Amino acid sequence: MESTVLKGRRNFVVLGNTTDESKYAYRIKKALSDNGYAVTAVPEEKDSLDEVDFDIDLLDFCINPKRGLDLIRNTDKKIAFAVLQPGAGSEEIEKALEEKKIPFVNGCVLRELEKEGRYSFEDSANR
Repeated sequence: MESTVLKGRRNFVVLGNTTDESKYAYRIKKALSDNGYAVTAVPEEKDSLDEVDFDIDLLDFCINPKRGLDLIRNTDKKIAFAVLQPGAGSEEIEKALEEKKIPFVNGCVLRELEKEGRYSFEDSANR
């Protein structure tokens, strides 16, 4: 079953620590890359969203809410959709996204990949 969150999206940005293998941001970026998506990370690979060299189909918040709020407030980048991972969202982020007319869900990109049979929490725990 194709995920409605991921459907038609090809270019992703993960906000969070994508260099530490114990962090979910790392797992998310790796899973997206392994499944053929274009993906980059802020602040690990780019300092800001404005430095991303493609239109962002999906922005995945997997970062401290205060840092995420700062990043979204300080960009004029075109962003089609956002996912607020558990613990990464806040009322302030939701308000900022609404003001910028960026639709969003509170959810988990890995669960969306799992729905499509392209990620397994069980397999990733055994690595």
